[in-house]
Amino acid sequence: MSSQDASPRLTWTEEGEPRSGRFGDVYFSRDDGLAESRAVFLQGCDLPEAWAGRQGFTVAELGFGTGLNIAAVLDLWRRTRPEGARLNVFSVEGFPLTVEEARRALSNWPELAEPAEALLEAWPEATPGFHRVDLPGFDAVLDLAVGDVGWALDQWSGTADAWFLDGFSPALNPDMWSPQVLDRIAERSAPDARLATFTVAGAVRRGLSERGFVVDKRPGHGRKRERLEARRTGLPQAEHRPQVAIVGAGIAGASVARALAAAGLTAVVIEADRPGAGGSGFPAGLATPRLDAGDAAIAGLYAQALERARHLYDATPGAVLGRGVLQLPQAERDRARFAKIADQPVWREGAMTVIDAAAAEHRLGEAQADGGLMMADARVVRPAAILEAWLEGTPVLSATVASIRRAGDRWDLLDAQGRIIVTTDAVVAAAGWGVEALLETGGLSPVRGQADWRDGASVEGAAWGGYVAPTVGGLLYGATHTRGDVDLTPRDADSRQNLETLKARLPQLAARLSQEGGRRVAVRATTRDRLPVAGLRSDGLHILSGLGSRGFCIAPLLGEHVAALIAGQPSPLPASLAERVSPDRF
Repeated sequence: MSSQDASPRLTWTEEGEPRSGRFGDVYFSRDDGLAESRAVFLQGCDLPEAWAGRQGFTVAELGFGTGLNIAAVLDLWRRTRPEGARLNVFSVEGFPLTVEEARRALSNWPELAEPAEALLEAWPEATPGFHRVDLPGFDAVLDLAVGDVGWALDQWSGTADAWFLDGFSPALNPDMWSPQVLDRIAERSAPDARLATFTVAGAVRRGLSERGFVVDKRPGHGRKRERLEARRTGLPQAEHRPQVAIVGAGIAGASVARALAAAGLTAVVIEADRPGAGGSGFPAGLATPRLDAGDAAIAGLYAQALERARHLYDATPGAVLGRGVLQLPQAERDRARFAKIADQPVWREGAMTVIDAAAAEHRLGEAQADGGLMMADARVVRPAAILEAWLEGTPVLSATVASIRRAGDRWDLLDAQGRIIVTTDAVVAAAGWGVEALLETGGLSPVRGQADWRDGASVEGAAWGGYVAPTVGGLLYGATHTRGDVDLTPRDADSRQNLETLKARLPQLAARLSQEGGRRVAVRATTRDRLPVAGLRSDGLHILSGLGSRGFCIAPLLGEHVAALIAGQPSPLPASLAERVSPDRF
């Protein structure tokens, strides 16, 4: 979908109402859109009564539009939510508005100023795919799917307690109301789900009735005589809040811990040494995506992951050491490849830019004859700050998990002497290469990496096979890639190799290096297809591993995916991408 294809072709009426030129209809009623939203959708779904006593509640909406319905439900949720409860919102939009257009539309209702501003400050990108938005002031999270409604519902893993069907009318936008869409709505509804819509079209009424909803006409709002309310008549689902043990306190384990805490679940982290003892223990790390010009799914996965990582790191005090990373070419074909990557629709405007030699030299301070690909949304991060913030409030036990055994419907985690460390409801193996020894997945392989750092000199982040990254007081450079090697002893030969790699690309910087610094070794966990392992195994254990050298990019998103599976909440990951990283694919 090109940016032109995705335009709503917005115009404004003389009364200041936003109107879609694509569908020939206004986004909200001139007889007070907020009152209509409250009457049709909030009251129509029996809110707030429907979420009374609930610890989690999910609203799904077809037709995000200006965000008015979501701002209204956030306002109501903040005022009436049960103590400690969390709201999940899933919305679909095929033709997104810009944040400026949405701001103008929402400015009609100053009484919604706080939820509207929270939504606008985190306004999702318009690129195709899923976009997660945190709304911490409201104990809520929004997942916006940009794309075709049928695709979005196929890819969503959630179950809705309430549906807002707010697409343009069936006559103007029939795809939003097709039998296939109604099938997906029924499949993704909780047993006692509510549903509300402004339309009373016969096909919609019959379609919902045929799919198990009890449908009633109700008095409409403003000029609309009638509206629909519908409800499933099953019993509500029992809420379960499992205890979780996470094995590993690196970026993978910390990402799961942060996501579980946000979901309101209790977790304990078990680490043999200390947080950051493995690959997350270097003074800096690069949060850069895997660049794939041929596989749209992989490009989409890493684009979504980078977007999520960027937002989370930027919101974590002390986490970001540098914004933007320059990818330098390693071969002649990379110039054409970079151009193809920059043109992929999964990146927001300006996220990927091919720059020339002069711009590359300006950024790095010395000549770069071939230019490069400027990854504006990539980050250089400080792992210690991330781990400290994301593990705060989560107990970290110092122990070595040697085995895991089933204990009825729970799990025992045992040390080498067979003593129980903890017994828990769910387990996440997030110990990098250590996961293979613990679970014998058969899908993980080790790659030894040594990196060096020096005090004093600094530079902007860059990668080219080797890499360089700023630290708090200097720079980090490296790193070696030795497959099948798990020796953690630093080697002089590797330090020389890292220095030669740096000299070949940035000789002036290499000449300025001081002798003060350090070096460190860690073992990366990799897979045959170079994709991570994230999700639930067929034996009931959860895994987050196989991150390779992309852990700081991919772990935050996949940590949320794993946490959602445990919590029974909607995953931010589209189903097709979840399948690509499934632990059982091997």
